[in-house]
Amino acid sequence: MRPQLADACGVARRPPAPASWARAVLVRSWLVALALSLCRCSFEPSYERPTAPIPARWAGAAVSGQASEPRTVQPSTVDWRKLFQDPHLTAVVHKALVNNRDLRVATASILTARAEYALARANVLPRVALNADVYVRGNLAGNVAQQHALQLGTTDFELDVFGRLRSLSHAALERYLASQAGARAVRLSLIAGAASAWLTVSAQRSLLTIAEQTEQNARESVNVTQSRFAGGVASELDVRQAETVLAQARSDVATYTTTLAQARNALMLLAGSEIDPADLPDELTDDTGLLREIPAGIQSSVLLARPDVLEAEHNLRAANANIGAARAAFFPRISLTALGGLVSAALSALVSTSAAGVGVTLAPSASLPIFTGGANEAQLAYAKAQRQLYLAHYERVIQRAFREVADALARRSTIDAQLAAQRALLTASTASYQLSDARYRAGADSYLNALDAQRTLYSARRTLVLTQLNRADNLVTLYRVLGGS
Repeated sequence: MRPQLADACGVARRPPAPASWARAVLVRSWLVALALSLCRCSFEPSYERPTAPIPARWAGAAVSGQASEPRTVQPSTVDWRKLFQDPHLTAVVHKALVNNRDLRVATASILTARAEYALARANVLPRVALNADVYVRGNLAGNVAQQHALQLGTTDFELDVFGRLRSLSHAALERYLASQAGARAVRLSLIAGAASAWLTVSAQRSLLTIAEQTEQNARESVNVTQSRFAGGVASELDVRQAETVLAQARSDVATYTTTLAQARNALMLLAGSEIDPADLPDELTDDTGLLREIPAGIQSSVLLARPDVLEAEHNLRAANANIGAARAAFFPRISLTALGGLVSAALSALVSTSAAGVGVTLAPSASLPIFTGGANEAQLAYAKAQRQLYLAHYERVIQRAFREVADALARRSTIDAQLAAQRALLTASTASYQLSDARYRAGADSYLNALDAQRTLYSARRTLVLTQLNRADNLVTLYRVLGGS
């Protein structure tokens, strides 16, 4: 019969059951461990975002037609779905986002980093396990004894008093966020690359058409000069000069046929699959309505939201957190093992706790590094050097981003004037060729003037297409360098 105990008021009470007492001790042990963990300190350096080593504004903003007081353009306002207005172009970009293998690699990197962060975060928390054991012993006399044991508790749980595990978890979190930003950078480059490749296909198709038309006109010129030569009106020199334009045009047709096929192959590689022929572009013209203008008024602070800049900053934060982990390695590591369980000779008695034996184990331990051969000092020096490395990388990424935007804005400020001049040149070249050809056919002028006019017209048409491509590609480049969404 259990003895009766009296409380402070003299009221008799029973002593706690063995299982209840073990559970209470175990719970208190975990509470103590949790309290020690919550009272931990951290040796991570205080992080402050480095000052961007770039001017606040781009030079030549007034020349590029921007407002005198620029506003900050958020990347969310530079959305490719709003920028790309041609439905066939958007269809190709959608296909690239679904099928491109580089983007899949970036996605897999995100999943890997997230799993690593989950592992690092799990080390901060105790691991509680339930163990059930059966021991069977026998002797030569045939006597068999069984013992059943059931234990619940945690083993080798490190109390993160000095923040080592928390710093490692913080570093893993920043690496995970860096992988997300890196995937955004890959996605951004993929969208811009697919758009540029699509525009290149359009330009190559236009150049091929121009070469084919020039070849046809040159063949007619050869026929005319041969007829005039046969009639004694033209010289053999006129015939040979006409043949040079024809041969050049035929060579260009072969060249542009090849480059058009290569441009299509590059586009299909970015898309990751076959592209519907209906989604391939037509010839590039002056007013295609393919792209919308990007809002003007841009401050350099917009660069801080670029994916590659964010990736560099998260890596810098991770390096900063690793310094805290390296500093904490100089201090003791305190761990705790707390187990509570039931022991019985029979399984039925083990389930019935009133007849089972009780066992409780509390084993705190501490390990203080005394001599490590300089390993801890070297690890701390390495962590600090890594922070300086990622700081320099962060500043370099910002400076590169600033130059990319500055170059794109400089091109934007002059491309419209160049395009207008190129249109005027084409108009003048067309009129000059028509007049020179008419004068030659009428016998009022030599074929040399008509030949020069024809070559000038051919060059002007090709240059206009390339200028149109540069203008469209400049808008795509601005979308990319501004960190569009």
